[in-house]
Amino acid sequence: MSKFNGKELFENLFVLELANNHWGSLKRGLQIIKHHSSIVKYNNVKAAIKLQFRDVDEFVHPDFRGNRDLRYVSKTEATKLSRSDFAILVKEIKSRGCIPMATPFDEVSVDLCTEFDMPIIKIASSDVNDWPLIERIARTKKPTIVSSGGASEKSLDDIVEFFANRNIPLAVNHCVSLYPCEDSDLYLDQIDYLKQRYPDNVIGLSTHEYHDWSSSMLISYSKGARTWERHIDIELDDVAVSPYCSLPSQCDEWFKAFHKAIEMCGGVSERRRTISEKEMRYLDALVRGVYARHDLPEGHVVEHETFDRDFYLAIPLLKGQLSCREILNGETLLHPLSANQPLKITDIDGPCHQVSRLVEIIGQRGL
Repeated sequence: MSKFNGKELFENLFVLELANNHWGSLKRGLQIIKHHSSIVKYNNVKAAIKLQFRDVDEFVHPDFRGNRDLRYVSKTEATKLSRSDFAILVKEIKSRGCIPMATPFDEVSVDLCTEFDMPIIKIASSDVNDWPLIERIARTKKPTIVSSGGASEKSLDDIVEFFANRNIPLAVNHCVSLYPCEDSDLYLDQIDYLKQRYPDNVIGLSTHEYHDWSSSMLISYSKGARTWERHIDIELDDVAVSPYCSLPSQCDEWFKAFHKAIEMCGGVSERRRTISEKEMRYLDALVRGVYARHDLPEGHVVEHETFDRDFYLAIPLLKGQLSCREILNGETLLHPLSANQPLKITDIDGPCHQVSRLVEIIGQRGL
């Protein structure tokens, strides 16, 4: 079992998938890993680089092999790689400080994930109901991520329950299986739905939009997504980059949006945040202080019923001055106050004066 294990592995994890199986080119795959891992390191994020595993000889029916009219068949055959090629890619991913990961599309490929000791396995949206494959993946006991594109509520319930019953960490990615995906098709509110329905699972976003690399990150993070996936590629050898794929510069923008989301959200959702002194000083400047409306003698008793007759509230609040925040009723003036003079805590004898911490706070606030 890999040292990477458990639900915590999904937290703030980026999954970078080598799109189109890097067109079956080992050279291209190595270059994608090189350039994107540099951006990962520069932005100090946790990232997995994900491969696609297929046992091509079994995956395509013999009667359809070599059929150029079926796009999925022809692409699957054209992007075939050997076990030794995959071994080189896995080694490179590890050496670059990223987590190796794979999507297996058949049972033999699951065994390859085990052989390469992949810390995480991905289930594609197309395989949410492929129970022979899911059962083989579950036997590995490895943390798993599943994409939800096109899945019914029952299908999601079934797979979440299946992994929960086996105590295998499962992250559920909201996903719209359109390549590329328009902004109007993102349905990011589904993150709210998934978090409410599966509170014990990490919820993520597998995304294929292509207009910007910031907005969906800011929104998804604030909604509670904690793992993200994009297809990645590079410009190399005049091979066209699919519009749903992210170049290194675009991933750089994506990662920076992630750090901005953390900064703006603050990281405190389970309790009330700590109020800074800077914020308190600003608010204290807006609080109304208590001022004498007319001359008041020593021994005058401050009463709630006659407060408006004897006092008024105005800014600025001065250090040591009582304010609209304090309830005044029954306190006695220790000495006379002149009209428009601030009523300070040292001017009265009452409950507020007896609490040393309150006296300290009032003494420090205001101008």
